[in-house]
Amino acid sequence: MRTFALEAYFSQWEFTAKHNMTASDVQSMTIEDLLRHASDDDRRAYETAWLGYSQTWGMPELRDQIAGTYDTLSAENILCFAGAEEGIYAAMRVMLTAKDHAIVVVPNYQAAETIPLDICDVTGVGLDEQNDWRLDLNKVEAAFRDNTSLVSINFPNNPTGALMPREDLQELISLCRHHDCYLFSDEVYRQLERREEWRLPQVADEYEKGLSLNVLSKAYGLPGLRIGWVAGKDTGLLQRMERYKHYLSICNTVPGERLALIALKARDAILSRNRALIAANLVKLNAFFDDYAEMFDWSEPRGGCIGFPRYKGTPAVDEFCESLVKDEGVLLLPASLYRSELMATPPDRFRIGFGRANIDEGLQAFRHYLDRHAGEHAA
Repeated sequence: MRTFALEAYFSQWEFTAKHNMTASDVQSMTIEDLLRHASDDDRRAYETAWLGYSQTWGMPELRDQIAGTYDTLSAENILCFAGAEEGIYAAMRVMLTAKDHAIVVVPNYQAAETIPLDICDVTGVGLDEQNDWRLDLNKVEAAFRDNTSLVSINFPNNPTGALMPREDLQELISLCRHHDCYLFSDEVYRQLERREEWRLPQVADEYEKGLSLNVLSKAYGLPGLRIGWVAGKDTGLLQRMERYKHYLSICNTVPGERLALIALKARDAILSRNRALIAANLVKLNAFFDDYAEMFDWSEPRGGCIGFPRYKGTPAVDEFCESLVKDEGVLLLPASLYRSELMATPPDRFRIGFGRANIDEGLQAFRHYLDRHAGEHAA
């Protein structure tokens, strides 16, 4: 498989850049902060937890709590993983063979296409940049083959923040049902929609061959716990994925699972706090892009905590982002890191994040850079 470009770039800059303005998660908290949400019993269970192996499927009480975030599922429909990435990897390796064909939405989180491409033929279907990044279902339908076994989607989308209309999702499910294929839905930014009425139902609830991926890293802002999961009604498939997990992490960390249980029980408070932070940050980000409209095309994403604005200046966006991080310590992800092997992707965009609490300092440094280099980067 080709190098994971985004993660390689993060390896270079994520912990050295002064202002991480491209983070894909919401501001995290300390263990002490999280434990303030715990009941006495849950705090005691965390503090006295036995640090042996845990169950491969995940702690039963945790799976019960995760199942409670769905409308139609129970614990037997939940398989826990060490973050979302392991869930993607295991699912693709189990669901696909060399004889299969997969359809993947573009742009995407690279693992969504790179892992399937290492296994079978893959067709990319692009989100329409000119139509609010909407997925063209006619193009999806045209991409189906006799051996198509999987369609992979991600909404709210990384990196665009786009959402599907509800009727489009139902039509896509009907297409997958007609072709008897799985629908893998990366839903890690669910609950961070700008409006509640835009929130999509979870695919695992809606479709018998639907799989929903989620994690505590993004909407919950708790990536350090490394707790993710795949949910679905096909328990036989989940069993095969559980067997595959034996070759990966084997099981999750006991402290992580105990803290994840506390977080999920307090999800209403945590998610409300995170949505409020994003809303406040978007006011500041919108004002920033209004002030530099001659250099950037920006429209507020419908969901998530990242956006994909277009850079209208010179030089190319990769050089611009490199100069910005070296000069002012402001980290953005240039469009080249979202290059697809399946089809052309926009070359002039970058990912910006707005889920962190230190956005004022980052925007100030960004402004300082733009004002100092106004003549060099003019559109």
